[in-house]
Amino acid sequence: MRILGLDYGSKTVGVAVSDELGWTAQALETISRKDENKLRKTLARIEELVKIYNVERIVLGYPKHMNNDVGERCAKTESFKEMLERRTGLPVILQDERLSTISAERILMEGGVRRENRKDYVDKMAAAFILQAYMDRMANEQKNQVI
Repeated sequence: MRILGLDYGSKTVGVAVSDELGWTAQALETISRKDENKLRKTLARIEELVKIYNVERIVLGYPKHMNNDVGERCAKTESFKEMLERRTGLPVILQDERLSTISAERILMEGGVRRENRKDYVDKMAAAFILQAYMDRMANEQKNQVI
């Protein structure tokens, strides 16, 4: 079973996909759009990826504030979640994404990626961090049920 991870932003959606065993997340691509509210092509591309990778579940980053409050971005993310569920027919799980973009930026800096080139990678890497956090949480929950 493959899982798609998404980092939904105002102009981009970072995309990651799990391996078939659901152990590791790989950054896949960044879908860009000119206007925040023009989502038709973005949703169509996500539908294509769902079919290509035989995805059974989508994990969507949920941008809570550091103090655990939800704001305007969370409301937009919840709306996007509903659109994804209608378009794909798949369950969409919200995953706390706090610090995912900062972690992606840090990895890129440590890897020597130039500042002007980081924007090409940061969203899809953040999606990979979001997806990996979800898969790790699921694995831990399964371990705790067995014990």
